[in-house]
Amino acid sequence: MPRALVTGGAGFLGSHLCDRLLDDGYEVIVMDNLITGDLANIEHLFAHDRFRFVKYDVTEFIYLEGPLDYIFHFASPASPIDYLEFPIQTLKVGSLGTHKALGLAKAKRATFVLASTSECYGDPLVHPQKETYWGNVNPVGPRGVYDEAKRFAEAMTMAYHRYHDVRTRIVRIFNTYGPRMRLNDGRALPTFMLQALRGEPLTVFGDGSQTRSFCFVSDLIEGIVRLSRADEVYPVNVGNPHEITILEFADKVVELTGSRSRIVYKPLPVDDPKVRQPDITRAREILGWEPVVALEDGLRRTLQFFREKVARLGEAGPGS
Repeated sequence: MPRALVTGGAGFLGSHLCDRLLDDGYEVIVMDNLITGDLANIEHLFAHDRFRFVKYDVTEFIYLEGPLDYIFHFASPASPIDYLEFPIQTLKVGSLGTHKALGLAKAKRATFVLASTSECYGDPLVHPQKETYWGNVNPVGPRGVYDEAKRFAEAMTMAYHRYHDVRTRIVRIFNTYGPRMRLNDGRALPTFMLQALRGEPLTVFGDGSQTRSFCFVSDLIEGIVRLSRADEVYPVNVGNPHEITILEFADKVVELTGSRSRIVYKPLPVDDPKVRQPDITRAREILGWEPVVALEDGLRRTLQFFREKVARLGEAGPGS
């Protein structure tokens, strides 16, 4: 059976990837220091005989006994609220963590899959974004700690491929949503759903005309797994090309939840991208992949998770 290491496997995306790999017959080892990960995301896997969790900071030297076929490097704070709180850790896991994980891939002759991001494009001047676009990134802005960490990680990954002949894959992940997102994630979907369920005003930054493209998590994981098994070393966008404004998205959440929440506007954060839409031509051609879950269906599935989460918090009482 294939044996895979998932760094950051206790996070939102990493935990869903673990589910999929186990379903496909893999043995899975997770390494996570739990800065932003949550054991609740993977506790259902602890009894699985092909799953193991190791609490570890992957910016340190990584050692694992036995063979390894895949390394999925997903370790990193991934939302603005996280990488603004942990700027140094974000830079370290993108640089030192990537270096250590690539070193292990080289030693084990494993395929290395880097979870990169659409943030490599920054506040893009090209729309939609193709993989050939080099981006418009502010390296000294508050978001630069995440953007540049991922851009460095891509460069390091390509260097290991070119000079050490490591089998590498780079997936540029666009906005993704689904169950297991944190309530205090800080991104649009969890914020809107939490506010709507509590009957609070929905906070829209700027005038709400900025766009995003939301991909349901099962679609994203399918694309990542296909890329891991493909023969393609250059970055591939994986995301949903259906573009929607943040204001339209807020209205959808209000309608779906049946909330009476109103919308309030706040100033746009520094360097917040005005548009975000993947060109997935390469994913279609190379992987035969495109998203299949409609936004309304994905939102309903996600809402159920949030309703249960909010209900549990309510039962737990204030301050829990």
